[in-house]
Amino acid sequence: MAEVLTLYICGDCHLCDEMHDALRPWQAKLGFALQSIDIADDPGLIARFGDKVPVLMYREREICHYRLDEAALVACFDLR
Repeated sequence: MAEVLTLYICGDCHLCDEMHDALRPWQAKLGFALQSIDIADDPGLIARFGDKVPVLMYREREICHYRLDEAALVACFDLR
């Protein structure tokens, strides 16, 4: 079963779109599933992430935010 990464986003956000697009080629390379969650309607997620979105998470561990950090993404899979 593929690992699931979560991308927290906020509505109409160009950085969110850019990170999502940057993750596509890595999905095939590393074999993960990606779920996107919009924080806009969740006060708990807004309090947690605020204007830090997009935030890429593996379980409860932050991989990166704002822009895709490819080295951090690969390192995350090396640590599994």
